[in-house]
Amino acid sequence: MDKRWICKELPDDAAATQLAAQLSIEKPLAALLIQRGIDSPEAAADFFNPDIKKLHDPFLMKDMDKAVERLSQAILENEKILVYGDYDVDGTSAVALLYSFICEIIGSDYKKLVEYYIPDRYKEGYGISDQGIEYCRNNGINLLISLDCGIKANDKVDLANKYGVDVIICDHHLEGDELPNAVAILDPKRSDCGYPYKELSGCGVGFKFIQGYCQKYQLPDQLWLSRLDLVAISIASDIVAITGENRILAHFGLEIINKFPRMGIKSILDQAGIKLHYPFKEETIFTRVISISDLVFYVGPRINAAGRMNTGRESVKLFLVEDEDKSVEIGKQINRQNDLRKEQDRNATEEAIHMIKESHEYINRKSIVIYNPNWFKGIIGIVASRLVEEFYKPTIVLTKSSDGLITGSARSVKEFDIYNGIDSCSDLLEHFGGHKFAAGLSMKEENLEEFSEKFEQYVIENLTETFTVPEIAVDMPLDLTEITHDFLNHLKRFAPFGPGNPEPVFQSTGIVDEGNGRIVGDKHLKCRVLYPDRSCQPIDVIAFNRKDKLPIIKDNKPFDILYHVEENVWNNMVNIQLNVKDVRGGEDDEDVMMNPCDDDPNDYPEVMTDLK
Repeated sequence: MDKRWICKELPDDAAATQLAAQLSIEKPLAALLIQRGIDSPEAAADFFNPDIKKLHDPFLMKDMDKAVERLSQAILENEKILVYGDYDVDGTSAVALLYSFICEIIGSDYKKLVEYYIPDRYKEGYGISDQGIEYCRNNGINLLISLDCGIKANDKVDLANKYGVDVIICDHHLEGDELPNAVAILDPKRSDCGYPYKELSGCGVGFKFIQGYCQKYQLPDQLWLSRLDLVAISIASDIVAITGENRILAHFGLEIINKFPRMGIKSILDQAGIKLHYPFKEETIFTRVISISDLVFYVGPRINAAGRMNTGRESVKLFLVEDEDKSVEIGKQINRQNDLRKEQDRNATEEAIHMIKESHEYINRKSIVIYNPNWFKGIIGIVASRLVEEFYKPTIVLTKSSDGLITGSARSVKEFDIYNGIDSCSDLLEHFGGHKFAAGLSMKEENLEEFSEKFEQYVIENLTETFTVPEIAVDMPLDLTEITHDFLNHLKRFAPFGPGNPEPVFQSTGIVDEGNGRIVGDKHLKCRVLYPDRSCQPIDVIAFNRKDKLPIIKDNKPFDILYHVEENVWNNMVNIQLNVKDVRGGEDDEDVMMNPCDDDPNDYPEVMTDLK
């Protein structure tokens, strides 16, 4: 599908020139800094040099003192503790972080006093469950600590209190009308919390908890700093903003992953075919430094696959394992589950696309509501994202659930609030929840047709034609001659990339293929580009899944590209490569629109996880 190119507003030329001189960097990169609100040498120094000392005081978070005190009491009095978390990457990494911390504090008796619990995605659903509370009751648990869930679990907390179980909630979602009656609620988004940074992941909130505990009891910093790798994985996989405090956490977490990866993470990366670069081990083959995008595309989906296809407990085991043989065994098992998830995802997506293209019903519709009772519930959110990529329409994918209801996952396009669209049909639903970009819902089967029509009408009335075509935000034009190794080295300091700090997209125009443009791997476009009428060193190009653009580059006419500048490592050789996002013939330049754009989690539909 063709996409609109939306160019961000360029900063004042004089300001970019001055900042470039002050920082001794290339002018386009100075302009990129100003676009991102970094307009002084001091701000640039903070941006380029994350400092662990600039993390906020954990006790600025509401109830931190209560949470730390209650955990300390439980440890001192040998109470039984249950660390409870969601089944996705954020939840399982948070459980591994807090569970391992408490075990280390308790010492040799930890097996008698602390356990972890991950609810079954299909039998218990998201959040604190009745079964989880019953487990506490039947196993003498005195303190339940929930991670990445609990902020709206009022009834479940009341039930726990009835059974004499205290609850500490560590969450990062929005509160409901009333807060649960818990001993402590750590959530930077709660309305009465003055914590300066609101975008922590669920694991990030757990991290602040252990940081606060160590701070109060003057424990070694290594106890909390050593677990930053788990926080980085949660930040990447939960698609939270990589700004402010998250940028610091992600930076140092990636440093641990690259230098001292825990057994389980190394096993998962090995399964993905990625060898780590250890600067202190000459025998290790240099491939590449692990980035946020590697965590998003290689680690996160595999960890999530355990919760989708089997149980999230396997993910926690992977994070905690210290035996190399066991880590390989768990890694292979999770990788097999991911392969099964991909197969089911691929089959369901192909089937859905075929159903849509073969049905006259969908041709003129502004939305997609599609149902197949045989699709596996664990992959319908992924399928919804794939359909948005294919058709760029608000999409709801539904299947039959074990309780006899139809259950579904929804994904949106930019500028359309899919939660409001579903809410407008709430009279036909049993349950629903979510946010602007993703949601979940369930209904009785007899309501499906009426729901589909009512939702379609809402989309017609609320989605303008402007936003029925996907778009790519373009940071700025760039001349190929400006792309040097120094330029790339300076650009790498902008990482880690993600929401709030997206990887820059550059535009080069009037270029040609050197002559060896071809398709590789059946679907990827590879070539070398240069200017036809002036001296320019050819630059390698890879365009994943864009074999459809081969006729444009083989047309013997200049064309334009949008791309990321990256490092390609092959056979221990490091080269500059343009990772192309889109290609168009040069005569289509007039379609490029000028408009300031903000990065948005909805720009990453392919990695949106199922609604919790």
